[in-house]
Amino acid sequence: MDPSIAYRTAESLLVDFPSPWVHSRRVLEQARYLSSALGADADLLAVAAVLHDVGYASAAVDTGQHTIDGARHLSRLDAEPQVCSLVAHHSSSEWEAAELGLSAERAAFRRPPSELVDAITYCDLTSGPDGAEVAPASRLDEVLKRYGPDHVVHRTVAAARPTQLAMVERVEKRLTESGLS
Repeated sequence: MDPSIAYRTAESLLVDFPSPWVHSRRVLEQARYLSSALGADADLLAVAAVLHDVGYASAAVDTGQHTIDGARHLSRLDAEPQVCSLVAHHSSSEWEAAELGLSAERAAFRRPPSELVDAITYCDLTSGPDGAEVAPASRLDEVLKRYGPDHVVHRTVAAARPTQLAMVERVEKRLTESGLS
C-alpha cells in the first residue's frame, strides 16, 4: 500500500477517534525518522505506523483486541500481509492476545522480522496520545495510568514493559550505529 493511501485510510477510519489519529500521525513521523536506518523497509514501516491503531475504529472492531482487529480489517482491504502482520504484532499485542485467549487469531498473521517489530514498537512508544514525542517509559506509565490495574491493557502492558523497553533500546542502538542518534 502506498504511504499516502495508508494515510488517507487511517484518517478515514480514525476520524471519530481524535486521540488515536493524533497519536498515529506521530507514530508515522517516528517511522520517517527511522527511514534511513531501515533502507528498503522504510515505506513498509511508514504504512504500518500510520495504520497501527485502526483496530480502534468501529468499522474494524471484531475481537475487541485492536491489534488483531486492525490487522484483520486491513487484510479485508487487501493490505499487504507484511503490513497486517506488523499491525498484529506491535507493542504489547502478544501479551494482550494471550490474556484474552486470542493467541491463535494473532498467530494467523506471520510474525515479522524482529527488527521491524522493534521499530514499530519504538515508534509507538515514543509517541504520546496527544501527538507529542515522549520517552518510552513515560508513555508506558501514561498507559498504565489511563487503564486501572484491573484492566487487561494495564496488566499486559505491565507484563510486557521490560521486553518493550528492550525493543526500544535495540532500535536506539541501531540508530547510534547508523549515525542518526
